[in-house]
Amino acid sequence: MNLRNIYDSRRIWKMGLIAVSLALVATFIYISNRLVKDLGRQERDRMEIWADATKELATMGEEVALDSAGNEIPVAMPDVDFLLSIIEGNHTIPVLLVDGDNNILQHRNFRLPEPVDSMAPLDISPVNMAFLKKKLASLKGSNNIIEINIDDKTTHYLYYEDSTLLRRLAYYPYIQLAVMLLFIGVAYFALISVKKAEQNKVWVGLSKETAHQLGTPISSLMAWTEILPTMGVDKDIVGEMDKDVKRLSVIADRFSKIGSMPDKELEFINEAVEQSLEYMRKRIPKRVDLSIHTHDEDNCGIMLCQSLFEWVMENLTKNAVDAMSGEGSLDITVTSDEERAYIYVKDTGKGIARKNFKNVFTPGFTTKKRGWGLGLTLVKRIIEEYHGGRIYVKDSEPGLGTTFAIELPKIKS
Repeated sequence: MNLRNIYDSRRIWKMGLIAVSLALVATFIYISNRLVKDLGRQERDRMEIWADATKELATMGEEVALDSAGNEIPVAMPDVDFLLSIIEGNHTIPVLLVDGDNNILQHRNFRLPEPVDSMAPLDISPVNMAFLKKKLASLKGSNNIIEINIDDKTTHYLYYEDSTLLRRLAYYPYIQLAVMLLFIGVAYFALISVKKAEQNKVWVGLSKETAHQLGTPISSLMAWTEILPTMGVDKDIVGEMDKDVKRLSVIADRFSKIGSMPDKELEFINEAVEQSLEYMRKRIPKRVDLSIHTHDEDNCGIMLCQSLFEWVMENLTKNAVDAMSGEGSLDITVTSDEERAYIYVKDTGKGIARKNFKNVFTPGFTTKKRGWGLGLTLVKRIIEEYHGGRIYVKDSEPGLGTTFAIELPKIKS
């Protein structure tokens, strides 16, 4: 399994974890909503009983019946204490009882702006009356209305608000959703951090081990390049071998710097770019036209680890040459503004689809038949983590080419 498949499988696993978490959240919200609806129905049932008790008290003593001889006899009186206990027992649901002309007959459980005189609870002050009228107007647009038919000519209306408990429970699913999403977010980022830390350890360990393993044969080859001229080997051949051995030494040094903040020195951007491409200029195909565009006014100072910066430019150059299949134009332009230096690497290759502008920096992503897809990942890390800069795909169109952009902070004078 290659790196791309490994990262794809991890992505699928992460998406599965998120899907399960969202399913649990949806289940909790559904249960909470059912609870709120059930409590709402119970409160309406209580208000209907409250309305019936009010009606019974209002019609008390008015109903009569006829005996066998046609004489009127009073109907059995309801239990007044029981009816009053029903009305007085409501301590949580705000209630307004009004007549057919919207005159407020009774109110309960509202937080009035002004205190009510316990000796004259029905004597409503103008401020409280205005408050209750405003409440009545808002309740008229709700479903919390119960009609009380006192008799054929008299109708009262009972308006009520949801209790404080019900209102709080109504917000509970959203609070629960926010908490669950926060938990999922924290868990996800914690998992990502752990995975990233593990990957970094692997990267660092692999890089340092590679540098260590290269050290011994490089030392041996350096010794041979000194001995070979004494054995009659052509000096030009030995000279070319010596260049490649030194190149291996540079590569080993680069790998040894991965995982720790490298030492940076003041460099001028134009010279740094020229130097970084000196090795590649002689080794790219002759059908690739490599052009470097610099201007003296843009030659600003930047803090660089030159060996790692050369690695960046070489990776971008190799990728461009591969994208052009060894034939085309490669233009490298250096500019600057007051705060940053800019390097644009433009090729005439096959281009990158817009959806992959960010994916090209993902470990394991590659469009080549061979390769691990790690080059641009290392490039991004060197530029952004080690030099405080930025690298991105500035522009690309399939079939026409790609432009990579590098931004590096300038030394403030």
